[in-house]
Amino acid sequence: MPDIESIRIELKKTGKYMMEYGLAWGNAGNISARTNEDRYLITASGTFLGELENSDIVECLLLGQSLEQGGKKPSKETPMHRAIYENRPDIGAVLHASPFYSTLVSCSSIEIPSNWFVETMYYLEKVERVNYHHPGSTALGDAVAEKAKAANILLLENHGVLVYDVSIREARMALQTLEMACKMLIVSQTGKVNMNGLPRETEMDFLEKAGYKSRRNWNL
Repeated sequence: MPDIESIRIELKKTGKYMMEYGLAWGNAGNISARTNEDRYLITASGTFLGELENSDIVECLLLGQSLEQGGKKPSKETPMHRAIYENRPDIGAVLHASPFYSTLVSCSSIEIPSNWFVETMYYLEKVERVNYHHPGSTALGDAVAEKAKAANILLLENHGVLVYDVSIREARMALQTLEMACKMLIVSQTGKVNMNGLPRETEMDFLEKAGYKSRRNWNL
């Protein structure tokens, strides 16, 4: 695993990337990355992801305590991030944001197809919904914990999305794929474009044999 300062730099780059590509806005959203088995870095409460400073990224224990006494408070959405790290030892990064099209879908009952193109087949293979709970609440953390092992993308109803993967880079790719797919979905429906998804057999054949990436283990 990279050293803590390298992870801090990568988180700052990711926050800027998310802003530049419309994956975050205002001071909405929070991002984190695991530093070892029982610790992680997370953005501080109220930070602007596009202009993160070192002091805006706080190290915490999975048990809940901040390791930077006297500094900024970790994001109030910490319960969601902890829920993922506690239930998914394979996960290295968690991104929470409210991109326009993904959030639009999370506020609806629209299903996101995973069989449109290579990236959706891989990154959107398992997408789950989490019922609305107030941001930062223990109830939301518990709801996320229940779905943590079932997917790597969670649609938080009337809230936004939670994307997590083995590394910051992979989580960022998953978030961008999700937003692109949701944009295509809404635009195609609005324009009455009939999208031709691949058959389920082809999708599964790709996941198991194409060698694009190793097949995910959903039985962790």
